[in-house]
This record gives sequence, structure tokens and C-alpha cells, in this order.
Amino acid sequence: YPNWCLRIVAFYRWKGRMMADNSKKIPILDKGFLELIDTYTQSADDAIIAAARVTHVEGSKGEEKDKKLIRYLMQNRHTSPFEQAVFKFRIYAPLVTYWHLLRHRTLHVNSQSGRYTPFEEDAFYLPDHWRLQSSSNHQGSDGVMDGVDPLGDQQSQELTEGLIAHYNISYKMYQKALKYGAAKEMARLFLPAFGVYYQMIVSCDLHNWMNFLSLRMADDAQHEIRVYALGMYGLLREQAPVTMSAFVA
Repeated sequence: YPNWCLRIVAFYRWKGRMMADNSKKIPILDKGFLELIDTYTQSADDAIIAAARVTHVEGSKGEEKDKKLIRYLMQNRHTSPFEQAVFKFRIYAPLVTYWHLLRHRTLHVNSQSGRYTPFEEDAFYLPDHWRLQSSSNHQGSDGVMDGVDPLGDQQSQELTEGLIAHYNISYKMYQKALKYGAAKEMARLFLPAFGVYYQMIVSCDLHNWMNFLSLRMADDAQHEIRVYALGMYGLLREQAPVTMSAFVA
């Protein structure tokens, strides 16, 4: 298996499984979450089998033959049956992840609007570590700043303290603008754009979710979107275990 497949096991050990109050909701990063809110079908694997066998006006032929068919469809890129299973997620994530989502144009997205709803004081992303710029990938990172030597620890602490101060000053200016009567659509100019958390609802068919996962669970994907992709894979695996097992095989 590629490294991102192996990370799935570590991800769920780290998270200690799902949130206790909702088996379809996972905490992500420092304040975010990922929640599966609609599946549109009782069994995604069954829906895929039904779509594939309708060409011969047939249905299920038993568990083993159905598994074999799903593996055959996956291996030979017969993708249309996978489009019959649709999943909808509620995602609460920092804005820095949104560009990775919106590049997948098959996703159907509705997002929170700062024009209607004021932002909360703690709705900003604070990373656990400051990653270092990769020397071989101009758009990627490699390693972390802290935990290597005292200078790196000091610089990492300075950046974290600076980011917290930046958030505090920005939010105070945002509140002041609202207090003075500025429109929400204008007051939000004071907010740190890439670090602010947004909530959105995203739906898509399973075929295109798998296209998304194949890119966003990869080793060179940005950490912030990769952890959401790993969580999404885990939720989808519970809903379509045969299909998602074939996906990573």
C-alpha cells in the first residue's frame, strides 16, 4: 500500500475513533470537524451492485460474487456505477483548505457567509507545528521547525505567539468595525483570511469522492487538507466497506 493508506490506521488510533455523541462526526485539527450528514441510500455497496447489474436486469448474486464485481469495476475503471452512491458532508475547516476542495469541480458546495453571520472569537486555526519549506517541492513542506534544536524551538514559539497576537488584534478590529456600524461584509476585511474557520456542506457521488481522496490523501498533499481526506475515507469506508477496500487495494 502507498504511505497514505497506511496513515489511515494511525489516524484512527490517534483520534480514538469517532466523537462519542455522533458516530459520523470526527474532530479535525484544533477546532474543526467532519460530519457525514446524508448518504441517500441504505447501502452504498448495494446501490453500486444494482447499478452495475441492471445492464443484464439482474440484482445481487451473493456476497462473494458482489465483492468480486466491485473489484472488477474498480480495476477496469468502469466508473459509472460508483456515481450512483452519493454522500453529503458538513465540514468545518480553516479557509486554507477550501482551495483544495473547490478545485474539484464535481463537488456541490454551500458555505457559511460572513455577510450574514458574525465570526466567533476563537474561530481561527492555530497549527500544532510550523512546517519547513521543502527544498525539492516549491509548493510543499518537509519536516517541522520545532523539536530539532533550541533555535528551531524558539523560532516556532515566536511564530505561534505572533500568530495568536495577530488573531487577537484582527478580531478586536473586526468587533470595533461591527460596533461602529460597519456592514459585516466590510468588517470581515480585518479577519486573517487563511486562518479563519468556515463551515460548509459538500455533496458528491462516490466516484468523484474517490478522485478527491486519491489526490488529497497523497504524501504531497498539504497537511491541513490531508487530515480531512483521511477522516472522509474512514467515514466512507464504514458506509461502503467493499468499495473503499477495493479503492485502496
